[in-house]
Amino acid sequence: MTGTLLFIVGAAFGSFLNVVLHRMPLGQSIVNPPSSCPACGGRIRPWDNVPILSYLALRGRCRSCGSRISPRYLVVEFLSAAIPVFLYTRYGVGRELFVFWPLAYVLLGISFIDLDHRIIPDRITLPGIAVGLVVAPLLGLTTFTGSLLGAAVGGGALYLIAVLGSAVFGKESMGGGDIKLAAMLGAFLGWQAVLLLLFVAFFLGAVVGIIAMSTRGREWDRTIPFGPFIAIGAFLATVWGDAAVGWYLALLG
Repeated sequence: MTGTLLFIVGAAFGSFLNVVLHRMPLGQSIVNPPSSCPACGGRIRPWDNVPILSYLALRGRCRSCGSRISPRYLVVEFLSAAIPVFLYTRYGVGRELFVFWPLAYVLLGISFIDLDHRIIPDRITLPGIAVGLVVAPLLGLTTFTGSLLGAAVGGGALYLIAVLGSAVFGKESMGGGDIKLAAMLGAFLGWQAVLLLLFVAFFLGAVVGIIAMSTRGREWDRTIPFGPFIAIGAFLATVWGDAAVGWYLALLG
């Protein structure tokens, strides 16, 4: 029953997250006006606003004008529903669930905003750094020193890459939003986890970049946002970080 309840609650959060993803980059209110069709502006009726089910029932189209609604809405709602179920299965009811659940939503939102608009809003990451420095030590996820060092290592590593990339290639190689996002995650997870997540992020970014250049031309890699890779790296480091570090230390031993 708990998993089903978490799925339903998560899907409801996902419906609201879709509103945030659409309106925040445009500077619009996330509470007013109520949900409406992006194409015709028609008000979405309550029975057409049931997470996941309404999208499937309407076959991804607006009831009023018939315009196609992006599959992203369904993806966000489903992922939002699956995340708490997965975390509950992994950690049970505890501090990890109630910290990593909202953090995962923040990363999900940042990923889609970065994909759509090539930005990572400061209004998310800057307060997130402060919250991480307080919450992570308070709940015993890391010490305050570990949290502070994690923010410095995460942000500092990407800042160094940005400076070196600009010097070598003569162009911006790392956005300021990516730097602040890495600092925020370091504040929550500590320096060991942030190093692991950055390794995973760069590895995935390199793989996707190589595939993109081989299929769409060499210039396509300029448009690849790095935020989603950082988010994926953070999720993997959070869930399997201890096991990965233990495996690596065992190899060294």
